[in-house]
Amino acid sequence: MASGLMEVLLVKAKGLQEHDIFARMDPYVLLQYKGQERKSSVLHEGGRNPVWDEKFIFRVEYPGSGGPYKLNLKIMDKDVFSADDFVGQATIYVKDLLAEGAENGSAEIRTRKYSVVRADQSYCGEIEVGITFKRKEEEYSNNDFGGWKESEY
Repeated sequence: MASGLMEVLLVKAKGLQEHDIFARMDPYVLLQYKGQERKSSVLHEGGRNPVWDEKFIFRVEYPGSGGPYKLNLKIMDKDVFSADDFVGQATIYVKDLLAEGAENGSAEIRTRKYSVVRADQSYCGEIEVGITFKRKEEEYSNNDFGGWKESEY
């Protein structure tokens, strides 16, 4: 089993649907991977085309236990006086990325656009994301060789 770090570069979104009638949307993204969750900054009046340029790190194992190897990006609109509005989400399957990274030490999905869909699966914009995976190398002590400690003799 290989373990390592998956770095997600959240770049921007485009063409999102506004939920606020009197003001521009205040979007943020919840990034979820196998029980781990990260939250982007809230872009006050970020509107339909927000730009984040933020990086997030997730600990991953491949092959690991649990559900499918997918990264969920849930776009929300921050509201002050009511519950935040769900704007849409994108799902990125990262199994092939992790398999390649486990074998080669690292792998990358260059920044690209993914469709954002509503709960009814209708299209409502796009989000731009890049992902890299770096396998964590096993750590060995300088004086451990096959279970024997180096001696002075």
